[in-house]
Amino acid sequence: MPERLVDARGVQTYYGASHVLRGVDFHVDRGETIGLMGRNGMGKSTLLKSLMGIVRPRAGTVQVKGRDMLGRPAYEVAQQGIAYVPEGRGIFGNLSVKENLLMAARAGSSGQREWTYERVLETFPRLQERLRHGGQQLSGGEQQMLTIGRALMTNPDVLILDEATEGLAPLVAREIWRICGLIRESGISSVIVDKAWRAMTQVTDRNVILVKGEVVYEGSSAELRARPELLAQYLGV
Repeated sequence: MPERLVDARGVQTYYGASHVLRGVDFHVDRGETIGLMGRNGMGKSTLLKSLMGIVRPRAGTVQVKGRDMLGRPAYEVAQQGIAYVPEGRGIFGNLSVKENLLMAARAGSSGQREWTYERVLETFPRLQERLRHGGQQLSGGEQQMLTIGRALMTNPDVLILDEATEGLAPLVAREIWRICGLIRESGISSVIVDKAWRAMTQVTDRNVILVKGEVVYEGSSAELRARPELLAQYLGV
């Protein structure tokens, strides 16, 4: 039985009077990569923020490694080994690439230090060439590499990546997917949100589709690729 790192059950999340998540069950096991799919406005980012403690659900449970984290602040969730790469990236534009990376460096929740500064630069050779550049001087693709690299510097057990390749040129997007594959091979669990379902299902083990704040599908990548009618119905592709 795999170790369950994140276990959310019956999550009900609102923005004011707007009922966004309607009883969502979602879990992440150690070592698995999950694709979170759905059209815009279906609750994907809200689910991620509910898991991270950025938004507080009104009902349900969120456990990280068996600990109840519902209502706990985001930094406490992060301390349990959950790294979050938000849509919009959130890098520090006034710090250099090197400073952005080193400020995040720490051992993981179990003391692991597999992801060192040197390993991150090996994984992201583009960043090696930009170490002295400020965050605001980077292209969109370089900023995405930096924010993923910064998350890896925390040696997480779970990496949450919202809109992995949105707005990136195809060549850069392919590089991001290559890196997602390397992260998977390293044993870190991942939750990835992206619209590029073909590329995503090449690196995910399991996929979850949300429609209007409810889970309407959950299954393996091979099963999803074999059922184009589901993709057409729920994703419009």
